[in-house]
Amino acid sequence: MKLKSIFLIALIVVCSVGYSQILKPVKWTFSSSKVNDSTVNLNFKATMDQGWHVYSQFIKGEGPVPTTFAFDKSSDFKLIGSVYEPKGIEEWDPNFDMKVKYFASSVTFSQQIRILSTKEFTLKGTLNFMCCNDKQCLAPEDVEYSFKVDGYAKASAIKENITSDSLANDTLSKVKSDTNATRVSLENSELTGKGSSLWWFFILSFLAGLIAILTPCVFPMIPMTVTFFMHNEDNKAKARFQAFVYGFSIIAIYTVIGTIVAVTLGANFANFLSTHWIPNIFFFLIFMIFAASFFGMFEITLPSWMVNKTDKQADKGGFLGAFFMAFTLVLVSFSCTGPIVGAILVESAGGQILKPIIGMFGFSLAFALPFTLFAYFPSLLSRLPKSGGWLNSVKVVLAFLELALGLKFLSIADQTYHWGILDRDIYLAFWIVIFALLGFYLLGKLKFPHDSEVKHISVPRIILAIITFTFVVYMIPGLIGAPLKSLAGYLPPQETHDFDLNAIIREDIANASLSGDTTNTELCEKPKYADILTLPHGLKGYFDYDQALKCSKEKNKPLFIDFTGHGCVNCREMEANVWSDPKVLKILREKYIVTALYVDDKEKIPEAEWVTSKYDGQVKKTIGKKFADLQITRFNVNAQPYYVLLDSKGELLVQPKAYDLDVDNFVDFLEKGLTEFEKRNK
Repeated sequence: MKLKSIFLIALIVVCSVGYSQILKPVKWTFSSSKVNDSTVNLNFKATMDQGWHVYSQFIKGEGPVPTTFAFDKSSDFKLIGSVYEPKGIEEWDPNFDMKVKYFASSVTFSQQIRILSTKEFTLKGTLNFMCCNDKQCLAPEDVEYSFKVDGYAKASAIKENITSDSLANDTLSKVKSDTNATRVSLENSELTGKGSSLWWFFILSFLAGLIAILTPCVFPMIPMTVTFFMHNEDNKAKARFQAFVYGFSIIAIYTVIGTIVAVTLGANFANFLSTHWIPNIFFFLIFMIFAASFFGMFEITLPSWMVNKTDKQADKGGFLGAFFMAFTLVLVSFSCTGPIVGAILVESAGGQILKPIIGMFGFSLAFALPFTLFAYFPSLLSRLPKSGGWLNSVKVVLAFLELALGLKFLSIADQTYHWGILDRDIYLAFWIVIFALLGFYLLGKLKFPHDSEVKHISVPRIILAIITFTFVVYMIPGLIGAPLKSLAGYLPPQETHDFDLNAIIREDIANASLSGDTTNTELCEKPKYADILTLPHGLKGYFDYDQALKCSKEKNKPLFIDFTGHGCVNCREMEANVWSDPKVLKILREKYIVTALYVDDKEKIPEAEWVTSKYDGQVKKTIGKKFADLQITRFNVNAQPYYVLLDSKGELLVQPKAYDLDVDNFVDFLEKGLTEFEKRNK
């Protein structure tokens, strides 16, 4: 044991002696259960008092003492694998100045054994553990245990002496294959610890669903909803029933189909929907078609065969049309909601069934509520004029928004496949023209087929026109490289801009400083994929993990990994609002080997670099699939952005960080990584 740990334990013992009471916050109970005629599962359950916790077996460094299990040697049995522990709570502990994994409330460890004796025997051993709360830790304690096990000949009589309390708290989970034998693992299903509470998970998922409403892929679907449910305004009972069917369909699609997709197709299927060119071009065309329809070019009607079938279903309650609308909403919105539900899908694909279902239900419930209420009360809009007038103006305004936001889908496909047809400046030019035309329309300078004559400009229209033209003026400097931080999530990356004045100035400053010390800015070798991938703000770095790790060792600098994607809205926001801060840029440029790993890039890699996933067994042949698999298998996360700090051996320095627009928090994250790196290199 290292000196720091010895000193810590000694201090704990001295402090403990000073108290007049003996604390026993952890109670251990032991039980066994039969797996088959020759195999038994040994269960070690710790029940902790409120606020206390015990630690994982896998604690590294000079921190708390890990939980360990020692089995007395015997010819009566053979251990199968090692002691299994469930997923615990992982977080940074300021007391130990390191990331620790622990368990709160209760936890069950399990060890499987193969019976070698034909007679009953007693299996004995000792476990050692340490427990702490927020204020103090107790000295490590040894606990002796014993199990009575029937011999193989009497295997059928083995008692499954799991107590009712144990059954209430431990659930038999998925079977994992072991190199020696089949292993049955137990998953702690109690609502324990922060981050593990199903109620908190439900609430967070619900809030995520509300936030998803505000994404550019979702709110343009509102006019489609209005148009559909206004068709049944004469039959209010049928319209309201369809509104309920619509809401329930959204919840069912996300909860049931989303979980099935995760289990059967894997978490990367969400990545396919949000980044592959086929769904993105399809969504782009849908938005363009609806925009043309709202402009008054034509009316969108379903094919006659579909209308006939819908009418037949309408006689029974009319659920088919409502379900179709719900399914369309889910598909079109998936490009933006994918990163949000991605983590839930990973949980589902990883074998945790209850948690992802609850998460998907919470998300879809919030996601469906506004649409359902809006569909339930279509009279709010049906009272307005049906042709011309204000209602038609609303449709035209929404048509302009459909045009602008539909470009996002084309942009994602363009970035992912490196077509180069919709770079940032071209994208901005489209937006400037579209919103300028919208401003002129609001002033009555443009008219469409179903518009009424505008005799005077109302106060609301003039206010909207002012806002629109202000937005246009705000975007114009973007044509010469202005960052436009508030639009970062909607625009292509800054690096795709053909004429970026900021980049030119930045490059000139960098060239002027080359006469000085350049050791902090030079790379070890030419980065792979640098011809198709770039880093923001002129940063120099890598796009391949192995190449970056090699440079980290050579330069003796920590590794900053950015799991990102071309279609990641939050990634662009982080780059524009956080990475652009001078303090962040200075640290990244001088102290870290910066690495951007694109999880959605479709560029094929040489066969020698293909990897076979340990997660799903599939061969990964593209940049995106290779690094998406790395993120899932290494960190059990598939949402972006996701920032990881590693040392030169590829070991975690601090707990990874996700989306957070607080610059100070990000600087603190980077500085803690540097501090930990320096400690390990002393």
